[in-house]
Amino acid sequence: MERGTRFIRHIYRVLLDLVLPPRCVVCGRVETWLCEACAQRIPLSDRPVCPRCGDAWEGSGVCTRCRTTPLHLASIHSVFVYQDAIRDAIHALKYRGGWEIARPLASRMAEAWRTRRLTSDMLVPVPLHIDREAQRGYNQSQLLAHHLAAQTGLPLAETLLFRIRATASQARLGPRERWSNVKDAFTCVEAHDLSGLCVTLVDDVATTGATLDACAVALLARGARMVSAITLAHAV
Repeated sequence: MERGTRFIRHIYRVLLDLVLPPRCVVCGRVETWLCEACAQRIPLSDRPVCPRCGDAWEGSGVCTRCRTTPLHLASIHSVFVYQDAIRDAIHALKYRGGWEIARPLASRMAEAWRTRRLTSDMLVPVPLHIDREAQRGYNQSQLLAHHLAAQTGLPLAETLLFRIRATASQARLGPRERWSNVKDAFTCVEAHDLSGLCVTLVDDVATTGATLDACAVALLARGARMVSAITLAHAV
């Protein structure tokens, strides 16, 4: 059944590409959703943000939300703001089968990792539910994490964290609903002992931080000393 679903989606994407072929979201060149050269020209985010949740913030220290209801995450680092070309590129990555653009996008994540002098003991991609991954054909966060690990030399734990129940798409929910939607939705493989380790989650977009924080709860319960996150983009 799963193989049949993937085949049908593959045929659908092939037909869709014939009618509306991939076109670079920056320069418009046909045959790719994002040229590697164009990916390098998209400016990294330099807006003032809260050092903990990554939300836009021009005050001193952490933002008002993090002072009153802090995340379990130590920090969220986002490479771009979720707008314009990056928004279009992520849409192609998630919904148009543009898996190949994960590599140039992850290259910019690696650039930000080095520039910001981030450190970690391992990278962990945010998992999709098995049904959603089967429908999409891949997990975009896993692709980003794979390429980021290759470019930074960090260990990658692809099967450490998994989603134990299907959840509604976060994009369709309001801020409060997002938190209840992903509560207790993740767990870790019991064989893994994370005692004393600093773990970094990898995801495509941070909005409220609800999904990342739910993942952090599961990792901390398995003994992780600290959990941070790096995402390709952060909501405006």
